[in-house]
Amino acid sequence: MSFAYYLNLLLEVMLPMALLVTAGAWWRRSLGADGVRAVRGYISTITINLFAPALLFASAASAKINAQLLSVPLLVMLSIVVGGAGLYFLLYHSRVGAKLSAPTRAGLLLSGTFGNVLFMGYPLLYYLFGDEGGRYAAFADMGASTPLLWSLGVWMAVRLGGQSRVQGNPIKAWLLLPPVWSFMVGVAVSLSGWSVAPLIRAAHLIGQPAVPVMLLMLGLSIPWRRLVPSAAIGVVVLFKLIIMPGVVWMVAKYGLGALHNAQVGAVIETGVPTMLMALSLADRYKLDVETTALAIAWTTVMFLFTLPLWLWILL
Repeated sequence: MSFAYYLNLLLEVMLPMALLVTAGAWWRRSLGADGVRAVRGYISTITINLFAPALLFASAASAKINAQLLSVPLLVMLSIVVGGAGLYFLLYHSRVGAKLSAPTRAGLLLSGTFGNVLFMGYPLLYYLFGDEGGRYAAFADMGASTPLLWSLGVWMAVRLGGQSRVQGNPIKAWLLLPPVWSFMVGVAVSLSGWSVAPLIRAAHLIGQPAVPVMLLMLGLSIPWRRLVPSAAIGVVVLFKLIIMPGVVWMVAKYGLGALHNAQVGAVIETGVPTMLMALSLADRYKLDVETTALAIAWTTVMFLFTLPLWLWILL
């Protein structure tokens, strides 16, 4: 990857993303705690019920579903399981998490295990690989990250956090999410061979605001004034941005042979910052919300430095 290529990536992708996060951080200053919660609620509602379903339907319905595409969610799933197990060992069976409370350790485990594969990964992979890159992000999210969040992630929050005994039925909650069934409908359309190009174009247009508004909410959600590092958060950053994509890179390179675009996309997806939904789960299951937010912040900031490293290795 040449310097000119990376500079172009910074200007066309990273700069708009950084400006949206910065705008959210600036807006946070004038809203107050109640205002932040209200705006986050509005953005989440419209994104989950309109923007994200449209974007995921368009990506799935226009996809050519083959082994290369399906390797992306499989590799992302591998990174979540292996990375989560390694981080669990460090937080629960080493000095790293020895002095931390159960809600803090569970929040950090969520933060280090689940990445923002759709809203951070989509613009990056779209820039690198066009429409196919966007499909990598959609399948990584719906085929691996989101279902594991609502199963394994909820188990982490309830069983390891120790603050909430009311788990409900997370699988049912996941299946009732509009993005999930819109993605499933899109997959059905793709497999059927139906020609619905006008509908796909319309859905793609409707779904375009999903990424910008979620990046705005990312900046709005992070407590920037309390951005104080700690050893435990440093370990989470290392796992999320270096070790987890490193595992996937080695498996793809030495286990699957040559790295194709799909495998490159999977490595990038496993090295994106923490999923914003981890903050919602931390709040819902009474984990350490502030530490979870700080982990999201630090992985987001350090991603600006680890992304060039992975692009240099992969491209």
